[in-house]
Amino acid sequence: MLTRSQALALEKAPKSEFTELARQAAGIRDTYWGKSLSYSRAVFVPLTNMCRDDCGYCTFVQKPDSPNARLMTPAEVMQIVHDGERMGCKEVLFSLGEKPELRYPEARAALARQGHTSMISYLAEVCAMVLSESSMLPHVNAGTLSEADIRLLKPYSVSMGMMLENVSRRLIAKGGAHYACPDKVPVQRIRTLDRAGRLGVPFTTGILIGIGETWAERVDSLMTINNLHLEHGHIQEVIVQNFRAKAGTAMAGHPEPDLDDMVRTLVLARLLLAPSISLQAPPNLESRFASYIAAGINDWGGVSPLTIDHINPERAWPQIESLRRATADCGYGLEERLAVYPHYLERPQHFFAGDIAPRLSAIARADGLALHQCLS
Repeated sequence: MLTRSQALALEKAPKSEFTELARQAAGIRDTYWGKSLSYSRAVFVPLTNMCRDDCGYCTFVQKPDSPNARLMTPAEVMQIVHDGERMGCKEVLFSLGEKPELRYPEARAALARQGHTSMISYLAEVCAMVLSESSMLPHVNAGTLSEADIRLLKPYSVSMGMMLENVSRRLIAKGGAHYACPDKVPVQRIRTLDRAGRLGVPFTTGILIGIGETWAERVDSLMTINNLHLEHGHIQEVIVQNFRAKAGTAMAGHPEPDLDDMVRTLVLARLLLAPSISLQAPPNLESRFASYIAAGINDWGGVSPLTIDHINPERAWPQIESLRRATADCGYGLEERLAVYPHYLERPQHFFAGDIAPRLSAIARADGLALHQCLS
């Protein structure tokens, strides 16, 4: 793995040197992950789009006075779950705004109508419903979490996630991408990652590039993630996500990272992170499959045949068969995985609670990947 000084130098590495580093990154991927990339067949459930944060690039979040603001009912959630189940999906990926009830009385009222006082307790209830009324498994992206939150959610979720985004405190200053975002204070997100590790939760995280951070801050963000994984062994995947400018946001005119920037960051991540951490790039945010594969990624993330990417609704998911063909054109197979990676199934008592482990064994192959099923 790279030292910090070597990682900093990668930003300006000449083409000949970078080509060799990219070859090394791809070699690490091939050695550890083999000649197949993976994806999870999922449905995406935006449990609420209200949030107490005001990120400068976000169109997902709606203020409570917007006609588009909502808190999904259990019936609405289960309709998506059952539709996805019929299409062979195995993961229910819950995305939601962070702690809107702490800022908005409308959010508190919406939760009260469902018999709850917090989004986390409501999330736990609907995850339990998914487990009791379907064959699918929840993965929750609920933002920053306390130890009590994680303990509440763990029996009802196979894995959890939260993008670190960046460790830079500059980004929370006025004019920064994370100004007026109490949940984007770096120390709070790092604490969530650490708590998840101490409590044995398979965890997804990542960095968002192009939001005003420096290359050194990307390096430090990835090293922070890796150090937590070396301590706890719980970071199952890291996403490198490229910023996309969206109309109507504070950063609508902000430049987007180009392909070279994205590829260099992927190579950086593969060379900095432990090989056991899966490296992922979203396939719907940039249709440069060959460049991403050559940079060392081994996973395309959640891909849905049913629901849109609610965070980037303007960017359609590729059809799974189209993704398979594009991956094959680069000399790699495409395998369906579960919402938790295979090696976590080897320590079920540590990483899973409740009925999660037996549910996993029913839909996993002997190698821990997803068991194929006949669709009705």
